[in-house]
Amino acid sequence: MDTPALAGRRKDRVWLGRDSGTLAAFKVAVERETKAADWPHAAEILDNIPVYEGDHVRSADANAQGRLEWMAEWTEIFDTGPGVIVIRNAIADPTVVGRASEIFTEIINEQRRTQSGGGDHFARPGANDRVWNALEKHCLADPGNFARYFATPCIALPSLAWLGAGYQVTAQVNRVNPGGEAQTAHRDYHLGFMGPQQIEAFPAPAHVISPRLTLQGAIAHCDMPVESGPTMLLPYSQTYFEGYIAFSRPEFQDYFRENNVQLPLKTGDAVFFNPAVMHAAGTNRSKDIYRLANLLQISSAFGRAMESVNRVRMAKALYPALLDALNSGSLMRAEIGYAIASAAEGYSFPTNLDSDPPVGGMAPQSQAAFMAEAFDRKMPERELAAELERREKKRAA
Repeated sequence: MDTPALAGRRKDRVWLGRDSGTLAAFKVAVERETKAADWPHAAEILDNIPVYEGDHVRSADANAQGRLEWMAEWTEIFDTGPGVIVIRNAIADPTVVGRASEIFTEIINEQRRTQSGGGDHFARPGANDRVWNALEKHCLADPGNFARYFATPCIALPSLAWLGAGYQVTAQVNRVNPGGEAQTAHRDYHLGFMGPQQIEAFPAPAHVISPRLTLQGAIAHCDMPVESGPTMLLPYSQTYFEGYIAFSRPEFQDYFRENNVQLPLKTGDAVFFNPAVMHAAGTNRSKDIYRLANLLQISSAFGRAMESVNRVRMAKALYPALLDALNSGSLMRAEIGYAIASAAEGYSFPTNLDSDPPVGGMAPQSQAAFMAEAFDRKMPERELAAELERREKKRAA
């Protein structure tokens, strides 16, 4: 056995580098035809995307066997199929969507008046209007409307199909105004919010797990003809394994621009897709359509630790011990980094994106990254403690 060659091949399979994957292989993955016979519950196939009728979904929800059949179809679409579904008339009562739109518009107007609110992940700040944590704000503003809005099986069943029981809903409203430019094509949370250097730190199994931890959705809050820039999508792109590390490269961005599809939507329609589907909000070329969508990010119950831990308290206690260890030579700098990783919060999310927005990047600085930076700067203990507390308050809802 050629041990060095085996070790090298294994390394390349497990640890993807920023040059992993080829456009030729990507084309093989995405250049496929969606056949109606494979997705029998779909009302039609448009631009390779199965389209369903909300009334049919509601009828299926009333029948236990039918419900499972519909969800099984969607599970396979999200996994190995086109990756995307559209549900027409997902929220049947237009007054429910209308009232929610009023709430979101009031919040946007107040943010503009007070110059508050944060930036976007994949568009320059100010290119659109974003309402972070729209879920909680909607619920507190009008609990009755919130209940009617989320009572539809057209949200629940796709979520159950991909994530199973115990899922958690979050929502961010996005309004792209006339002239608003398209986002950069991307994959979504988790790995999709990271740059290539960060992604390189995650082994191959994480590339498999990441898209199975969330489901992306969007509810249309106005009629969205193509000129208004509804979401650009590349069906089947979630099946390309190297996609997280490769999507930002110019050749992949160019291919997306030339081959993406956009489906017009009506008020109350819904789109759901695997977060690894390459996508982007489109340019709003209309003169008078303020394209308003409620973006749902639905998370698996499994993406949580077993215990709740007060990591601010731990970080404050650990910091002086780490300084002592460095000064005494009992720990090397790399070893100190490992200790920080075991104590401090190493992930930027969840956070309050109103007060802790991703301006200047795709995610706020994590507690562990701040602590490592403070350590290298030899920040005084009292200053570190105060800054940890300040940052924790910013993250709280």
